[in-house]
Amino acid sequence: MATFEKEQPTYSVQDLIKENKKKQSTTRVVEKIVPKVLLVTAIISVLTTIGILFTLISESVTFFQKIPFIEFITSTDWTPFNSSDPQFGIYPLLMGTLKVTIVAMIVAIPTGLACAIYLSEYASDKTRRIIKPILEVLAGIPTIVYGFFALTFVTPLLQDFIPSLGIFNALSPGIVVGIMIIPMVASLSEDAMTAVPKALREGALGLGSTKFEVAWKIVIPAALSGIISSFVLAFSRAIGETMIVSVAGGATPSMSLDLTQSIQTMTAYIVQVSGGDISHGSITYYSIYAVGMALFVFTLLMNLLAQYISRRFREEY
Repeated sequence: MATFEKEQPTYSVQDLIKENKKKQSTTRVVEKIVPKVLLVTAIISVLTTIGILFTLISESVTFFQKIPFIEFITSTDWTPFNSSDPQFGIYPLLMGTLKVTIVAMIVAIPTGLACAIYLSEYASDKTRRIIKPILEVLAGIPTIVYGFFALTFVTPLLQDFIPSLGIFNALSPGIVVGIMIIPMVASLSEDAMTAVPKALREGALGLGSTKFEVAWKIVIPAALSGIISSFVLAFSRAIGETMIVSVAGGATPSMSLDLTQSIQTMTAYIVQVSGGDISHGSITYYSIYAVGMALFVFTLLMNLLAQYISRRFREEY
């Protein structure tokens, strides 16, 4: 019975050396190209940021040449569409923004932190794999959908309990913005809690602590920097929200603390003016850059605060 053996290819030492040189040559080319591509990407990011800042600053300077900066930050009247005597005091817009943001944080912080504690300390792997994608779905819903949800569902629902609640108000969009940023608080807080070494948990449990005591007295203090950073970043996200407050908040700048009445936030004003009804080059047109600059500075300060808190209270294990 004849047997046939497959002939194995034979390589000489010189062939192996040539093939190895080709691989090394390709690797060297890739190693030279990749850093340059990454550098170009980084430069584009920096130039984009510089371009945005340049646009904001240059247009804001044009605005402040016509409206004194002191008036902008001290006046409590915002009537840019008054043709006879327009007023540009940022405080009514800032008040509307803060009302929505505070309501949002009241909703998001306890709910998001509770979700993070459950996912980190109590949930099984199977439960975590189910709940986390559901939370991520909340983050993926377009904000315009949230806006109409606030206007057509949340507001009528709240009116059953608060008859004086207006169609446009601060309470409804604040609640919905809070729902929108729950995934941010929950995800970042859970990441911070998961990073706490298991040895700390096991030591506390070994001393007779309950799971809740471990979570409240051991894990949360150890992950405090990450948790507070998630709060501050969520605060920044709420301040910059546009479509929800534009649809459900109204367009009435007000210094009132009443959450049941129509408001206007800084982002909603920018949307209103950008709609095309204002002529290019008018003082009202330039006002959107001044408001955008104020919003940029406010958000930047919040991000710097988050970084400071993260460095100040960081625990290293």
